[in-house]
Amino acid sequence: MRPEFASDANHTILQLDDVGKTFRSDAGADVTALASVDLTIRQGEFVTLVGATGCGKTTLLDLAAGITEPSAGHLRRGSGVRLGQSVAYVFQHYTLFPWRTTLTNVAFGLQMRGIGRRQARTCAMELLARVGLAGFEKGRPHELSGGMRQRAAIAQALAIEPVLLLMDEPFGAVDDATRAELQRMLVDLWQDRGMTILFVTHNIDEAILLGTRVVVFGGPPGRVVRQFDIDLPRPRDRNMKPFTNLFLDVRQALAGGLD
Repeated sequence: MRPEFASDANHTILQLDDVGKTFRSDAGADVTALASVDLTIRQGEFVTLVGATGCGKTTLLDLAAGITEPSAGHLRRGSGVRLGQSVAYVFQHYTLFPWRTTLTNVAFGLQMRGIGRRQARTCAMELLARVGLAGFEKGRPHELSGGMRQRAAIAQALAIEPVLLLMDEPFGAVDDATRAELQRMLVDLWQDRGMTILFVTHNIDEAILLGTRVVVFGGPPGRVVRQFDIDLPRPRDRNMKPFTNLFLDVRQALAGGLD
């Protein structure tokens, strides 16, 4: 059993206090995506957000990434969390350049940060090996399977050595076997690198399997319904009673949070 990465309770990575977010619809009406969200993300945590479609989970990630700003309340990022430098975002559908090879896709972000071409390629090679893509450096996205494209997208995100890694249902479009492989890979990377991860999923099983904490969202409008600290050894066994009990508790909280 591998040790859990210890979070630093004194180092806040992201703090949301009474945060709300309202959008203007095409019809001109105000639509509230988030309402009065209080949430603290601490260094080294692997926080999973679970909730139904339309309850504001992706909106919360967009706020964390600085893509949009709160309409109400306050959002604070901790020291060392710099937008565009130490925050990486992995989407459900890969964001690789179709005309670039796997290697040059991963190296691109490094070169944009001023790292020399040779050093960037060496770093990209190491990352691709780490995510299980050694030998596929010359492949272009259309030549890779869905799971391989997501591995490349994760390597691309890791290239900036993020303090905070945001992931929006990154494994939602792959088959079950590939999903299990990617889940194991992500936990290994998190434990090795000590990142803080904020991970959105619809899947209760995945939320418990990955997270140190599960945050249940309800709505609309999106709000935090309940939080569960997950103190189960890794690798986690879905067939163990504590896992099953947590699954049932999260499912009950999720059902109670639907309006």
